[in-house]
Amino acid sequence: MRPTAACCNLSVPGALTTLTERPTRLGIRFMLRHPAHFIALGAGSGLMRVAPGTAGTLVAFPLYALLALYCTPLQQLVLITLGFLLGIWACARTGDALGVADPGAIVWDEIVAFMLVLFFTPAGYLWHALAFGLFRLFDIVKPPPIGYFDRRWKSGFGVMFDDLLAAFYALIVLAVAKVFFAG
Repeated sequence: MRPTAACCNLSVPGALTTLTERPTRLGIRFMLRHPAHFIALGAGSGLMRVAPGTAGTLVAFPLYALLALYCTPLQQLVLITLGFLLGIWACARTGDALGVADPGAIVWDEIVAFMLVLFFTPAGYLWHALAFGLFRLFDIVKPPPIGYFDRRWKSGFGVMFDDLLAAFYALIVLAVAKVFFAG
């Protein structure tokens, strides 16, 4: 009988250890293994060792700038909606491959949700900085019901949905701030 990597600790970093293709190390090789992984990991921004969700959220800035430059507002909303639907598939597929429904490396949910926030945010660096800070705050703290859905819904839709709720919370605070500060 041949020894296996699992019983003899012959694993190689980045090598597959089971027939379900769960990687021993998350990295570029895993990300490039399937288009869903590339999308879910935010083209590599989710591979950051520190604050991958923040890195993914930052990716939304240039993506949204391209949308705003080349698309009408209706086209922007349609593409953000399609990004949400694509994210359901990509996040589910990647979570299944990793064996964890919503690991920190999956950042497509942050990217799409923050692009929605940017769509409704007034122009200007201060507004964008406030939007970024609020979105990250609500995504990290997960006030009710965000935390509830984050803990209970362990599917691609659940991964995307809790960030959509964080986006709505950020938008509510931005709307109140706009009333008080922008007149």
